[in-house]
Formats: sequence, structure tokens, C-alpha cells
Amino acid sequence: MSDNQLRLVWVYPDLLSTYGDQGNVLVVERRARQRGLDVARLDVRSDQPVPTSGDIYLIGGGEDRPQRLAAERLRRDGGLVKAVENGAIVFAVCAGYQILGHEFINDLGQREPGLGLLDVVSVRGEGERCVGDVLADIDPQLNLPMLTGFENHQGVTHLGPTARPFARVRIGKGNGTGDGTEGAYNDTVFGTYMHGPVMARNPLIADMLLKLALDVNALPPVDDRWYEALRNERIAAAQQSA
Repeated sequence: MSDNQLRLVWVYPDLLSTYGDQGNVLVVERRARQRGLDVARLDVRSDQPVPTSGDIYLIGGGEDRPQRLAAERLRRDGGLVKAVENGAIVFAVCAGYQILGHEFINDLGQREPGLGLLDVVSVRGEGERCVGDVLADIDPQLNLPMLTGFENHQGVTHLGPTARPFARVRIGKGNGTGDGTEGAYNDTVFGTYMHGPVMARNPLIADMLLKLALDVNALPPVDDRWYEALRNERIAAAQQSA
């Protein structure tokens, strides 16, 4: 962050915003403004260059063909990779999460190269689709409360040696590998399968991204009553359906 302005980039909303994940950028933006931060939000469509000077980049989920198109354009553009090299923070969901990895299976049944920003590889699962509420314990190093979200994916994501699991599931499938992992992260790059949108259910994840961008250990408190009501409702629903 420079010039006292937080630069927030929503990547390819025309391709990767199928499941309400735009809520993530709305939550991050609101929580930044509640702390008095000057926020410059840029929604970058797939026919536009990705800026390299952003502080936080958010990517949503999408269907198979838009995912392939997004991966092709992000590889060709190169801006997101350069932004990470410059120290930017990235948080991606579902299809966006897979794109951050080394490769995934596209809508043509072929291996599609990703951006290599996370040490993960995604394949298509052979069993039932992973659908439903998820409860998971986020990596203790991140110092965050229980993760609540909604998964809807056929993908199975395997973590390599340099990727840490973002969380470990209590309820749900997560990465679909059977090892209990959900999502992955490495330094300032985060991926998860959680919709919800995940920031609305887990606002302290948004605060974590803000702290990373600001390079601070704490933020001024804000009113979280609405978020807590939603969290409690969804946690209770997941526990009842388990």
C-alpha cells in the first residue's frame, strides 16, 4: 500500500463471478472504509490488462468454459503474476483457486496450465460432486476462527510440498482428496473452494488480507453483529445437517 490508498482489484467479474463471490470484494472494501482507509477499487474485465500495482486481488468462481478463458487470458496478460512478485495479496475461490495452481482439467477434458502461484494441481473427481455446507479449522498460524462456507465443485486439488492447507474440514469435502484439507496458501496467495460468499461468512479473513496489505498486526474494531448472526446461523445449519 502506498500514497495512503488501498488498491483493491476484482479480477474478471465477467468470467469469474458466477456464485455470488463478488460479495468478497464488497466485504473487503466496506471493512477497509469502516477503518477510515481510502480505497481505490478496480473491476478488471477479461478484455482489460490486469494492473501490477494493486494491493489485494480477489478472484471468484465460474463455470468450466469461462475458467479456461480466464486462465488463458491471465497467462497471456502476466499482470497478476507480476503483482504477486511485487508483494500483492491474492485471494481466489473455486475456479479461481484452481487457476492459481500449476494446472487443472478444462471444459475440453484437457490439462490446462495455471499461473503457478500456488503449488497445487487440480483434477476432475470421479465420485459424487462436492456440494454442501462446510465447517473447517483454519491453519492455526493464521489465527482465525472456524471457517464456514458452501462448496459446489467436482474438482480434486492436490497440494504440493510448498503449499499449506488453508484449513482442515470437520464437515464437508474441501479439496476432495480425502485427507481433510481445504484450500491452500503460500505467503500472500490464498485459495479456497468456499462460496457463501466466504468473506460475508468469515469477515476476519477480509481483515487478515487488510492487515497483510497494511503490514500491521491489528486493526481498529468494527461492528460485527450482522456477520456473527450469519456465521452462527450457517454453522448451526451445517451441524444439524451433518
